[in-house]
Amino acid sequence: MNEECVIAENIKQLREVNGFSQDNIADFLGINHSIYSDYEVGKQELPLDLMERLADLYGCEVWSLYEDDIDMTKAMSTSPFKISDLSPEDMSQIADFKRIVRNYTKMEILLEN
Repeated sequence: MNEECVIAENIKQLREVNGFSQDNIADFLGINHSIYSDYEVGKQELPLDLMERLADLYGCEVWSLYEDDIDMTKAMSTSPFKISDLSPEDMSQIADFKRIVRNYTKMEILLEN
């Protein structure tokens, strides 16, 4: 499977596992729904800046979006909750929080070594 298809499948699975609609994610990213839909089916390449925002929202590392056959529950190590029907601003705050938790977890691991 090519890279675009892997990323497309992963962002679709992560969206579904988190209970978001394509409209929720498109609004969060500030893009048109049809463009986001194209990212999920692999018709268009997902830009890195949007990939980073999605990784923050889902509480995973950007590199995990490139992984073929990833375990979504492991990829979302900082996803303690799933909420739908949020405003883009609410989703941005959740993404910021998850990025902080993920970075804190990385620092703890580094300090243990």
